[in-house]
Amino acid sequence: MEKTLRNTVGIGLVVGGVILAVFAGWRYAGTASTAVASADIIAQGRQIYVDQCAACHGANLAGQPDWRTPLVSGRLPAPPHDESGHTWHHPDEVLFRIVKEGTAAVVGGGYESDMPSFADVLSDAEIRAVLDYIKSTWPERERSYQSELSHSN
Repeated sequence: MEKTLRNTVGIGLVVGGVILAVFAGWRYAGTASTAVASADIIAQGRQIYVDQCAACHGANLAGQPDWRTPLVSGRLPAPPHDESGHTWHHPDEVLFRIVKEGTAAVVGGGYESDMPSFADVLSDAEIRAVLDYIKSTWPERERSYQSELSHSN
């Protein structure tokens, strides 16, 4: 009887652990975190970045010059995505939406931006790969800060 109870409790703990791991993975699957991104995903994201983002944000993620100073149009230049910018100040959900919907749609209130929507250009998985690539270039401090933001929601 005691052995059966011990086996049942052990099996329950294992099953509970598996369920918890699956739930955590499911919740995390919608984010763009380098904690789970493979080298292949990061490489894919880098190529997509080169093809779709580098023309404005720079090949080395440095952004456009004077990115904090509005252009003649009143819009801001493309910011850097390296640690010198503010990308790492935003949680995964916001970064994903900015790429998918465009900055103006996310900010709202009549805000104008040259950042287009990529909803018709990139799949959700491709957007996550780009974000995984960008995040893979950040120093540990910025990655940790951004990860905390993303997981506190």
